[in-house]
Amino acid sequence: MKPPSERFLLLLLAAVQFTHIMDFMIMMPLGQQLMREWDVGPGQFSRLVSVYTLVAGIAGLLMAPFVDRHDRRTMVLVAYAGFAGGTLACALSHSPGALLLARGVCGLFGGIAGTAVMSIVGNIVPAARRGAAMGTIMTAFSAAAALGVPFGLYLAQRFTWESPFFLLAGLALANWILLWRFLPPVRGHLDGDATPGFGRFLALLRNRNAGWGLLFMATLVFGHFSLIPLLAPHLVGNLGLPEKHLSLVYLVGGVLSAITGPRIGRLADAVGKVRVFSFLVCVACAVTLAIALSPPLPMGVILALGGGYFVFGSGRFVPGQAILSLAVNRHDRGAYMSLSGCVRDLAGGLSSMLGGLIVAKTADGHLQHFDRLGWIAVASAILTLWMVRRIQPVE
Repeated sequence: MKPPSERFLLLLLAAVQFTHIMDFMIMMPLGQQLMREWDVGPGQFSRLVSVYTLVAGIAGLLMAPFVDRHDRRTMVLVAYAGFAGGTLACALSHSPGALLLARGVCGLFGGIAGTAVMSIVGNIVPAARRGAAMGTIMTAFSAAAALGVPFGLYLAQRFTWESPFFLLAGLALANWILLWRFLPPVRGHLDGDATPGFGRFLALLRNRNAGWGLLFMATLVFGHFSLIPLLAPHLVGNLGLPEKHLSLVYLVGGVLSAITGPRIGRLADAVGKVRVFSFLVCVACAVTLAIALSPPLPMGVILALGGGYFVFGSGRFVPGQAILSLAVNRHDRGAYMSLSGCVRDLAGGLSSMLGGLIVAKTADGHLQHFDRLGWIAVASAILTLWMVRRIQPVE
């Protein structure tokens, strides 16, 4: 049988990321409904969001010494099966405590699956095309926002909040079957492996270049996720967007970023990853402040700002992830991507919890102090402009 093409494998891996990302994203627009039905506040809801990333981060740290010692195909199949089971458990939860536990299971296996996907991309795609490859994988974020989140919201509003999770569990099962059928063994990182196990992992921890990459990713994610979990309640409660039109923000933003994501990747390969990243950060800072500091706005302006935030705020992760993948050699990439996933998830979880501590919800649905999250996001983004220049590509 003819082996699958590189493009087909990238699309298959993007499908894995689609379910993984949608599983995380769908919680945020469901915030209004869950807070109303279960009578929970922003702090409790932020914990439901942040437990996913916190558990994923801890799992990434524990798995890091071992991921480069095994076939990446096996790792993604096992982890993705656990993720599908956790998503089904979310759909069957009927209390905040049960949902919190199920979200932790999703984070545990979803984080490992996401790390495996990024490691496989690093193995099968040469460095010269990796920006474009990361653009394809990151398009899963856009597709989750443009298609998955609006459809999930429709199901939640039309039926119950559990409906999107039943859908995701079914999609994950279908993707797992395709992975099992078409994904070949990925063992290139095992060739010439002279320093196995903890020795190589400890050497990676002492690698200054790798350390800058991890600090860069943690800071980038911390700023981004300081806004994301409470963005939907802010758009509704502070900017005056009708809740029934909330899905339009994700639809518009997702479509725009799905179009621009692969183009950003190709542009980064052509003119320089750091240069493209810097431009995207500068524009994202302006859009972030416009969203965080504005009074109530017309729906058209809200949609434009939301679209800009998706394109530039999420788009900066395309060259950012490509830069990160070049910071170590292929023999260490699995462990490094696991550590990267760890710091990324922990940073996202901590920033989500910080948002819950800073922001308070009034009786009329207004979120107080959301503007402070905007300034935190901008300060973090500016810091990444300095950090990214400390990372030296080794490929």
